[in-house]
Amino acid sequence: MEIARVATECLPTGGGAVEEAVERAVRLLRDGQTVALPTETVYGLAADALRPEAVVKIFEAKERPFFDPLIVHVPGVEWIPRLTAASAPVNARVRALVERFWPGPLTLVLPRTEEVPDLVTSGMETVAVRMSAHPVFAAVVRAFGKPLAAPSANRFGRISPTCAEHVCSELSGRIPLVVDGGACLHGVESTIVAVRPGGMEILRAGPVTAAELGEFGEVELRSPAAHAGRSLVEAPGQLASHYAPRTLMLLASDLGAARGASERAGLLAWRSVPAGHAFAAVEVLSASGDLREAASSLFAKMRRLDAAGLDLIVAEPVPEDGVGVAIMDRLRRASHRAVEKGSDVY
Repeated sequence: MEIARVATECLPTGGGAVEEAVERAVRLLRDGQTVALPTETVYGLAADALRPEAVVKIFEAKERPFFDPLIVHVPGVEWIPRLTAASAPVNARVRALVERFWPGPLTLVLPRTEEVPDLVTSGMETVAVRMSAHPVFAAVVRAFGKPLAAPSANRFGRISPTCAEHVCSELSGRIPLVVDGGACLHGVESTIVAVRPGGMEILRAGPVTAAELGEFGEVELRSPAAHAGRSLVEAPGQLASHYAPRTLMLLASDLGAARGASERAGLLAWRSVPAGHAFAAVEVLSASGDLREAASSLFAKMRRLDAAGLDLIVAEPVPEDGVGVAIMDRLRRASHRAVEKGSDVY
């Protein structure tokens, strides 16, 4: 795919500069351009969700395959009946979920209306919708007045960006504007839930946990094996290999065995650095064992290891409790290349 080169501008939002950044972003969006914006999860690459000629620029900049659908970010709940066409029982559950979790890191997959372009949903009969809690993103989408399609602002399959610098390293020269809203709060992408008459299915784990969703009905968490066995992607972030560094990555409980004879191996540790380790570089997710802290720093620390000139990254598993489910989901997908090569991984 040939990428048109453009001048990329980065606008800060500190020191009262939010209004100028919002105005600049909205002008570009109304002109059919793409803009990188901060959300509470990761930075997103936004375009007018209702204009296919704008949405296609997201796919081009990211080199994203057209079979991978996009999340639609809405300015307000009044857009739900315009974009979705669920049954009355499903809508009742949707209202309860929205009241509890929106704005926030929860994406709902529902039957779509004809107002949603096929390009956004990859031709499927469902659409993924969410409402961001980040004040900058919220200000932009409200001023724009229409939904924004906004997947993560990185090249396809790569580590998701959690600060403006990450976006520039991925997409500089490909998009006209990055709005710098500082580091993202959660650090992993939103929880994606398909809402159905009988309950809910988590299609992608994220900051909103199964236990929290369980207050609103029966919840099923789709396993990675279930994703692999399906021919169609139903929501973003479902491909087996995703969120991956350039450096080969192994997810392993036995750190020494995984490191092997590699002289330039790095370690993504859960809580502490093993005594007498021989790793060339080490990043610790959370010395206190706080899973939310680990989630918020996950992608940034993966990026640091990826930039360290290593020939291997060994990642230590974290407990699969709460948001730990989302962390392990990202680590498994990031290490999928190693699984394909037949490595002995966790």
